[in-house]
Amino acid sequence: MNRIDRCFKELKTTGKKALIPYITGGDPRPGLTVELMHCLVESGADIIEIGVPFSDPMADGPVIQLACERALAHNTSLRDVLNMVKAFRKTDSKTAVALMGYLNPIEVMGYQVFADLAKVSGVDAVLVVDMPPEESTDLSGALKALDIQTIFLMAPTTPDKRADLICQHGEGYLYYVSVKGVTGSAALDVEDVKANLDRIRSKTDLPLAVGFGIKDGATAAAVAKIADAVIVGSALVNCVARNVNDDALIKKELSQIMLQMREAMDAAV
Repeated sequence: MNRIDRCFKELKTTGKKALIPYITGGDPRPGLTVELMHCLVESGADIIEIGVPFSDPMADGPVIQLACERALAHNTSLRDVLNMVKAFRKTDSKTAVALMGYLNPIEVMGYQVFADLAKVSGVDAVLVVDMPPEESTDLSGALKALDIQTIFLMAPTTPDKRADLICQHGEGYLYYVSVKGVTGSAALDVEDVKANLDRIRSKTDLPLAVGFGIKDGATAAAVAKIADAVIVGSALVNCVARNVNDDALIKKELSQIMLQMREAMDAAV
């Protein structure tokens, strides 16, 4: 069983919701990423999303754009990020890891080469922001053959017909974008999110994870009441940006945010 499926199955038996942090691979420097991954797990992460730095991250706001720039300043590549996951796996064989990024670096590497390296590295899922489901067959087929899941995004503006298509192709969990905008948005209407999640649940049995706009324990708890998972990115990446030259402080602040969210989420459900 894929680690993501196992994670949601285990959480369901305890009545808890998944906490999924996002960090950009190679930010603020490649040598720290694996340490940060372990820090996230120790602070309550159930699944980790690792961003593959890209020069044109169109779905991301300024916080994650700058994280990509910091990582790219160290020439962090897709292959480097895969090696980070491989290093993480040396001491953590349980926590699910999903790569999140854009199609261009994967196309340059080649679908089958990427799939093979992702499998060897211990990647559980891949979310390609700019790959629509109707164009995903070749990559998702190569990944599926190796038990690596393909995760898709769904937005508040996604019409029913397209939602059906996404649900048909999606695996692992569906990433519901809670706001009409880029990562780091300040606006989060929980009632609107709930209405859309209810609509999506009628179409799929996949766990529904909500991201964009999750800032703190209060927003994480509110989303945990209505979703299967809470995804937090910009709030964590901001910690890196604030303390870019202080590894210990980065870990301390990441841990504080994660523990606050974990406690608030568990109390809410």
